[in-house]
Amino acid sequence: MNTDLRKQILDAFNFRHACKSFDVSRKIPDEDFNFILDAGRLSPSSFGFEPWKFLVIQNPELREKIKTVSWGAQGQLPTASHFVIILARRENSMHYESEYILDHMRNVKQLPEDVVDMISEFYRDFQNSDFRLTESPRAMFDWACKQTYIALGNMMSVAAQIGIDSCPIEGFNRDRLEPLMAQEGLLDSGEFGVSVMVAFGYRENEPYPKTRHRQGAVVEWH
Repeated sequence: MNTDLRKQILDAFNFRHACKSFDVSRKIPDEDFNFILDAGRLSPSSFGFEPWKFLVIQNPELREKIKTVSWGAQGQLPTASHFVIILARRENSMHYESEYILDHMRNVKQLPEDVVDMISEFYRDFQNSDFRLTESPRAMFDWACKQTYIALGNMMSVAAQIGIDSCPIEGFNRDRLEPLMAQEGLLDSGEFGVSVMVAFGYRENEPYPKTRHRQGAVVEWH
């Protein structure tokens, strides 16, 4: 049984590729896409603080506006069944004294107050000393962005396991995209910034064979 499961998972990883355009005649069923979203939502994050938000962009006019500032999504925005912009929280949200962090511990994690105080001390030292995240707003935002990539990877992996294609996209101008999104009411720029995009659908064309380094070239045992 484990052998069969391992093969299924590796087959899905070999199936997955960065799909540049999708079959516009095929749409992902709601049940399947909610499964993909849950894989993102349930992903791990540092201290379990979930520094992300997932915007599913389905409006064609909105996609066309985003396309003007997203050079890496020219083929995906018009053809993807579902298009997601993943936001990351900024310093205002992720700072150890922020309302978001305290609310998350009290009302999402439902921790008792003494545990909130204990974790707050660990989190403060982690941000100030271990990772020096409080040195600049950009350091904090980049740290939050790194965590969104865990959710991104999980979403693409589970999509591949149910035969759905995807493409992660960093090809956009953040300085132009974020004001556009704020103007459209999609982004509170004081709380969030754009981390990464990802398109989902069904491949239009078969990809080239997957190439990767052999395991011995990228893994060392000591």
